[in-house]
Amino acid sequence: MGGLREMAAPFVALGPPGVAVRDRLRGMTAEDEKVLRLVGDHLGMLASRDLKARCAAGLGHDTGQWAERKRALTEESSSRWAGSVTKATHDQWALARRGQLAHIQSLEAGVRTIAHRLSLPVGEKGSKRAPGGYRTRQEWFTKTRRLHLLADRLDAARADRETGRVSVVRGGKRLLNTRHNLDAAQLTEEQWRMRWQAGRRFLQADGESGKRFGNETIRVTPEGEVSLRLPTPLAHLANAPHGRYVLAARVSFPHRGEQWRDRVTANRAVAYRIHEDTVRGRWYLTASWAIPPVQTVPLATVRARGLVGVDTNADHLAAWRLDQHGNPVGVPLRFGYVLTGTADHRDAQVRHALIRLLHWAKRHGLAIAIEDLDFSAEKTREKHGRRKQFRNLISGMPVARLRARLVSMAAELGITIVAVDPAYTSKWGAQHWQKPLTSKTRKATRHDAAAVAIGRRALGHPIRRRTAPPPHDQSDRAGHRTIQAGSGTPGREGTRPRIPGPRTRSVHAGRGANAVDQNAQHRSGHSAEHEFWQQDSLPLSL
Repeated sequence: MGGLREMAAPFVALGPPGVAVRDRLRGMTAEDEKVLRLVGDHLGMLASRDLKARCAAGLGHDTGQWAERKRALTEESSSRWAGSVTKATHDQWALARRGQLAHIQSLEAGVRTIAHRLSLPVGEKGSKRAPGGYRTRQEWFTKTRRLHLLADRLDAARADRETGRVSVVRGGKRLLNTRHNLDAAQLTEEQWRMRWQAGRRFLQADGESGKRFGNETIRVTPEGEVSLRLPTPLAHLANAPHGRYVLAARVSFPHRGEQWRDRVTANRAVAYRIHEDTVRGRWYLTASWAIPPVQTVPLATVRARGLVGVDTNADHLAAWRLDQHGNPVGVPLRFGYVLTGTADHRDAQVRHALIRLLHWAKRHGLAIAIEDLDFSAEKTREKHGRRKQFRNLISGMPVARLRARLVSMAAELGITIVAVDPAYTSKWGAQHWQKPLTSKTRKATRHDAAAVAIGRRALGHPIRRRTAPPPHDQSDRAGHRTIQAGSGTPGREGTRPRIPGPRTRSVHAGRGANAVDQNAQHRSGHSAEHEFWQQDSLPLSL
């Protein structure tokens, strides 16, 4: 049992920190689109200039430099536009720093793995916990060159991080690289240029509590009228007092519209973002606001009625309902999704699978237990070597998006999410539950058994089942097994070692160590030793 890693305790997942809703700007005129493009391009130019200044400051940036950047932008826009631009710039720089750290950790994992495999003889087999040596001398030689390449990249990335240098592209690195592969992307230069300009526009403003309708820069009335404060150089385009431009389009926010309307009526802060979908030729308005943290339900309360264990896979969610004692109830369910096509199609597939799962849990009034997955350390190219198909499999699983979607949608329906440690759930579930749950009319899969294991861990029960009682015969009577490990027993979920001696719990006096000696049995006419004997409890861990 010493090889098993320590597992984290289950916990109730926190709800989402904010809400975002989107609606289409219907009824836009040509003049409206022209004004929005001019304002977005002008503010986008200022945002690019500000991002350059923020990246040049590096780690030496302070509040004084922040204020200086904001004053420089205020002269060409307004105080509120400048505040939104500088805040977005700072968030983008911080995001680049987090991505840089993740890249360094990935390089370090690759360097460690290659160095370990190069230190082993060629052809040496690996174990379940560590990879072996490379198969051929040619592969060994190729990996030595790759080790030097990764080491150089790692040194460069560490040097950039120490000096505060980051690589940021306004509009997105992927869209930038698409410019060099227009044929593969099936785009013309003009189509790419339209997407590039739309991605680099800046039309977003943070909300302000106490101000009219919660936002002075981009204002939306409860009736859906949208207006924005024009920057100083474009003030001549205003069609309303105080340098404002009112759009002909209206919004209603069908989803969460009542919540949004309550906020703007009470003059509570709401942030807005306007963007153009060049593929569809449409404009959208996104409203977002922070929500107070929801009081989480105690874990003991969640466990009182049982829950639904869910196993996440590359193409489906395997779910099984469990009662409060950890016993599977009913039949397993599978909620599938297809992660092909565009990003919007993949996102819709995930949302459709989650809403079916949540509605099923809502009908039974149960919480949902799911693994706290994180494949950031499992996607490295060097860890799995030639197993390219497996690397693509785990890379394609929508872990982060599914987790964020599930928490947000569950909070809306009032369903509690319990996160558990994913260690050994598939392995132990298949070992202890797949065969017992298989019948003539139902074949339990490995994923179904993993869902049961996840649910039992969330309920605080060990994954291992109780052993069957001894059969009826002359000396044994079927009874309740008492060897189930307690919740605090170390290593309780591991395989119990084989202990020599009697295998029943109903051994009478004198039938312990002398069970093989027929003359020592407790029978009439034999010299049995009539002394008290009790079998020791079977150890659950060594």
